[in-house]
Amino acid sequence: MSVEKKFVAEGLSKALVNEYLADELERAGYGGMVMNRTPMGTQITVYAEKPGMVIGKGGKLIRKITRDLDRKFHLDNPQIDVQDVGHGDLNGRVVANRLASSLERGWYFRKAGQSMMRRVMDAGALGCEIVISGKLTGPRSRTEKFISGYIKHSGKPAIELVDKGYSVAVKKLGVIGCQVRIISPDVRLPDDFMIQAPPAPAPVEQAKAKPAKAPAAPAPAAAQAPEKKSDLDQLLESEPVAAPSPLDDSNVKSSEGVAEDAPLPEEKADSEPCAKVE
Repeated sequence: MSVEKKFVAEGLSKALVNEYLADELERAGYGGMVMNRTPMGTQITVYAEKPGMVIGKGGKLIRKITRDLDRKFHLDNPQIDVQDVGHGDLNGRVVANRLASSLERGWYFRKAGQSMMRRVMDAGALGCEIVISGKLTGPRSRTEKFISGYIKHSGKPAIELVDKGYSVAVKKLGVIGCQVRIISPDVRLPDDFMIQAPPAPAPVEQAKAKPAKAPAAPAPAAAQAPEKKSDLDQLLESEPVAAPSPLDDSNVKSSEGVAEDAPLPEEKADSEPCAKVE
């Protein structure tokens, strides 16, 4: 068998197993499965809202499923592991099954679609798309679409990041297909970016020292440096100063002034009262 035929056969086998589990575990809230082929056999992980119903009373149902996978689909040593689906409102397959069940019970298609979309968005989904196709209100088939939030429709993100679910509602007029596409809140889209503020500068570590004293008063301006004197000025300053002469005019004037101001001895004697002669 060529490589291409091998991959096609594996894909067909996986699709048939998924369809079989969806029919068998519809009441248990089937939410999808993951198949891995290992050297020890085929490991199948089944996600459901009610894991107890998948196992069955005493493990009866899970043994039946394991036996059917081995005989009908010829899987090598199938091993089934049951896991809880978690938040059912964020699983496309679970939401599609709920929508199909609501339509079969007689809900109006617009009410059912809006109600399911509101529950998905309230659960925190980034986007949800619900497509209902079939004989909704008359003899002619038509398609109704409900969209909320952000949904990828093409490219690699639409294949890997969008959770898809499909279910069928059987009614008297015919079957109605329900397709659900959900983007979970923890999905990081490739075109999603965030601008961060620049980091704040680190604070400067101050040295542990004594508290700083009050700033001192500003020192007076330094005296200007004396100008350099010439040789002649230095020579004149070095000569000794001559003693003042006795005939100096200033000395004469001072002496004259003293002589003029001072009273004569005769006048002083006259001015004094005479002594009383006994």
